[in-house]
Amino acid sequence: MAISPSPQDAYPPAQVARLVEQVGVKKATLPALQAIALGLLGGAFIAFGALYCTVVMTEAGLGFGPSRTVGGIAFSLGLILIVVGGAELFTGNNLIVMAWAERKITTAQLLRNWGLVYLANLIGALGTAVMVHWSHALALGDGAVGESAIRMAEAKVGLTFSEPFFRSVLCNVLVCLAVWLCFAAHDVASKILAIVFPISAFVALGFEHSVANMYVVPVAWLSGAEIITLQGFMRNLVPVTLGNITGGGLFVAAVYCVIYLRKPDATAALAADN
Repeated sequence: MAISPSPQDAYPPAQVARLVEQVGVKKATLPALQAIALGLLGGAFIAFGALYCTVVMTEAGLGFGPSRTVGGIAFSLGLILIVVGGAELFTGNNLIVMAWAERKITTAQLLRNWGLVYLANLIGALGTAVMVHWSHALALGDGAVGESAIRMAEAKVGLTFSEPFFRSVLCNVLVCLAVWLCFAAHDVASKILAIVFPISAFVALGFEHSVANMYVVPVAWLSGAEIITLQGFMRNLVPVTLGNITGGGLFVAAVYCVIYLRKPDATAALAADN
């Protein structure tokens, strides 16, 4: 006899897949104004996380690994605000591929959502970078925070095409898995815990996130980074964006779609087992 799960148990993966699919349909059909407004918030929230991460990692003195891990925990603030507070994030929305693969939405609806949210994330991140610059927040620590921000951005624009591409593939695998785990959780505390480990991992490992870079590179340019140019920014952002789509859309959404949504009999059996 099957044992019914308690309300505190996480949703099983097969049920999470259906939830992700249903939410994907809702996201893809959001009115344009709502998608843009939520996307602006998403870009700003990720920028807050990146700023917090920069401050925490400045002169941390904990050693290479621990410093980056603590910085990654701080960066998790961005996705926590998005998931709990409510906002749209381009990288997380790569999971909408599940709804598209199941033909619940059209290609045009998928690309519309991605385009609106990506542009809104960019504007939100750029706007936050400008306000951070005007606030002189990077002058904290006698300018040490600003120096950290510049070093971080210069390292990103100095990468060749293949490096940021593959780093961003790996990044969005972890980001989309963090979102996936949030769907399995029932309460806010569980969602926060589900976010922290995957997000702190991608930061500690030096992976690339397109929306984070929309803040990190411009704020360093505003702070006087000499080697950062618009061409360098785009040379980073293009492969990182393509890699994020590949990581989240292909290696998470498409894979879970094949496992849990394309075989109803197998899905039912897996759901019962879990």
